[in-house]
Amino acid sequence: MNNHAWLLLGLFMAALLLLVRPLGIYIARVMMMENHATLVSRFEVAVFRACGFQRDEDMGWLKYALALLLFNALGLLAVYSLQRLQLWLPLNPQGMVNVSPDSAFNTAVSFVTNTNWQGYGGESTMGYLVQMLGLTVQNFLSAATGIAVAIALIRGFARHSNAGIGNAWADLFRATTWILLPLSLVFALFLASQGVIQNLDAYQELTTLEVTKYDNPRLDTDGQPLKDDKGNAVTEPATTPTQTLPMGPVASQEAIKMLGTNGGGFFNANSSHPFENPTPLVNFLQMLSIFLIPGALCIAFGCIVGDERQGWTLLAAMALLFVTFAIAAIGFEQEGNPLLAQVGVGETTSVSTTALTDGNMEGKETRFGIADSALFATITTAASCGAVNSMHDSFTPLGGAVPLVMIQLGEVVFGGVGSGLYGMLIFAVLAVFIAGLMIGRTPEYLGKKIESHEMKMTSIAILATPLLVLVGTAIAVMTEAGRAGIANPGAHGFAEILYALSSAANNNGSAFAGLSVNTPFYNGLLATAMWFGRFAVIVPVLAMAGSLAAKKRIFVTAGTLPTHGPLFVTLLIGVVLLVGLLNYVPALALGPLIEHLVLWSAH
Repeated sequence: MNNHAWLLLGLFMAALLLLVRPLGIYIARVMMMENHATLVSRFEVAVFRACGFQRDEDMGWLKYALALLLFNALGLLAVYSLQRLQLWLPLNPQGMVNVSPDSAFNTAVSFVTNTNWQGYGGESTMGYLVQMLGLTVQNFLSAATGIAVAIALIRGFARHSNAGIGNAWADLFRATTWILLPLSLVFALFLASQGVIQNLDAYQELTTLEVTKYDNPRLDTDGQPLKDDKGNAVTEPATTPTQTLPMGPVASQEAIKMLGTNGGGFFNANSSHPFENPTPLVNFLQMLSIFLIPGALCIAFGCIVGDERQGWTLLAAMALLFVTFAIAAIGFEQEGNPLLAQVGVGETTSVSTTALTDGNMEGKETRFGIADSALFATITTAASCGAVNSMHDSFTPLGGAVPLVMIQLGEVVFGGVGSGLYGMLIFAVLAVFIAGLMIGRTPEYLGKKIESHEMKMTSIAILATPLLVLVGTAIAVMTEAGRAGIANPGAHGFAEILYALSSAANNNGSAFAGLSVNTPFYNGLLATAMWFGRFAVIVPVLAMAGSLAAKKRIFVTAGTLPTHGPLFVTLLIGVVLLVGLLNYVPALALGPLIEHLVLWSAH
């Protein structure tokens, strides 16, 4: 790593650690609503009375879970309907046609589950009303769902001898109204001031100074790229004297896209598009905004359970894992591609030297370079965000493996809004259980005994996503419809499929970008992975929250394992790496690891 990379990483971590504590304290107070005599509280009571709900009703875990499932199912129906009807809806100046049923279903599931996987180009598929009323609204509500589940689990640890874990409707309302909306409003105004567009204008057709020449892929009757006998895409030369500049309400969607760890880009190029990410300053603050709420929720956890050290312990484990993987990603990309270093050998040594010293710039924006791009990739996959400012498909084999591994860890290294915290708490429960087995004591965490029910729920939550990823990948590589989308045969093509299923089941949404997925096969397969990847974890987490809330709190004794401090941080990191990653090691060996060996053996 060069000096710029070290400085960038240091500034990022310093800014993050400076901001998470005040925001975490605010989140704890808002979600627990300590002062019931405030104007805010009276406003909440009036809203809930108008909606016919009791704000202070305490729900059991099953009722809480059913409320969230119903809420998200209605959101899925709304987003699907908007896409299927958009041709006849207002605010569609380009006359975008109705989205196909399979793509609309995939996109609806994607945005409801906080995945924001996109098998389409946003500027060529979605009208403004669908972007605002469908996708942007779900960016708020899916993030609020994650926060609500995290707070419910925290209540499970904080309460004792209690049958309820809170009110789902109140938690969703508070997370949206008092956390996500204010932060998004401020961030959207900043983005607009820096050049991120925000309008409802029709697209602008402009004549370029030079005629643009490019290779256009040839498509078959189904609209899929044609390939030759060797599996390479068939193209034909094309030219154009004009360029169409897309417009739209981008800044408002960009803000919650990052703060809510959603990731869905208004444009197909996502955060590498200058209308979404115009300057290095915006790029830095977008990266910071992805980790802001997940980091603050760790502090909120400590505040609510009455021991802030517990929150800092989780934050320390997340930070150590993140910094390690970020250094690895930047290092692998700055190492470069050895095959490119051979270009011009015997003709000019400067080409060979530059290819290795400057690193791998393929697929990266020159505005940001290697360090900013690799750091962004690590952040967006550590969190369940999925926004990208470079193409992960063009990373070196091990550089691309880092985002893949970050996703496969369950995105608990800060993770998504809410989902990162409850995912890490699942691993913390497993860690104390393993420690209890080693010393022959009943495991305890925050004064609650960890018994068979909690371990069953923990096992389901941890194993659900690897099962979806590995079975889904196997189905894709075994079927003709799955293999048809591969653009790069061999190990890299396998890695593209593995990444797609990992991203979908872990609700990330980023892609290697070399796999053609907007087909009925992949739209159905990935939608299934996204839905069950989200709710097959949420339901057992809420069941655990209900069980913990009903337990009595036991007193700390000399034999109780301290769950703060360096020892527990080390144990927690070990459990995350061993349990979270072990399921994927054989699949990783068939993809990025073997590709790396082939690359360097050729060198």
